[in-house]
Amino acid sequence: MSQEQAFEQDQLVVFEVGDESFGIDISLVQEIIRLQPITEVPKAPMHVKGVINLRGKVIPVVDLIERFGFSSSEETKATRIVVVNVLGNTVGMIVDAVSEVLRLSIDSIEPPSSIVESVGSQYLKGIGKLEERLIILLDLDKLLAEMGAKAIGDFAGLSAVA
Repeated sequence: MSQEQAFEQDQLVVFEVGDESFGIDISLVQEIIRLQPITEVPKAPMHVKGVINLRGKVIPVVDLIERFGFSSSEETKATRIVVVNVLGNTVGMIVDAVSEVLRLSIDSIEPPSSIVESVGSQYLKGIGKLEERLIILLDLDKLLAEMGAKAIGDFAGLSAVA
């Protein structure tokens, strides 16, 4: 490994869903907002909570707790919506809490094991190793593509017309 590679780092936004820590590339994050009233959209997939009005722009909101199959948790003061721009869509993701922004050396990231991949978790970018914990790194392109990003984006368009 070259010396240049040893200093390469990913800057991540780390958030909590259930008892797990997840990280996403900070360049994908538009903003982090408090949970606000969500308008439900009829016949939306279970993981699509609905839409919100974010300063005049209607965006779909997905529930990562539901998507990942974790047991539902109570909304708290720490519950947030992480607004991301992925695949040409602006999407909000409900998370239990946003914990930190950190830099993680490329050397500290391992690809997910084939066992994990075999259970349909192809949206995992890797596992980040910190001193006393692990952070699951999400590939949002794959996650939202799997969730039907175009379809999710369509919910925002439908609501704007309604």
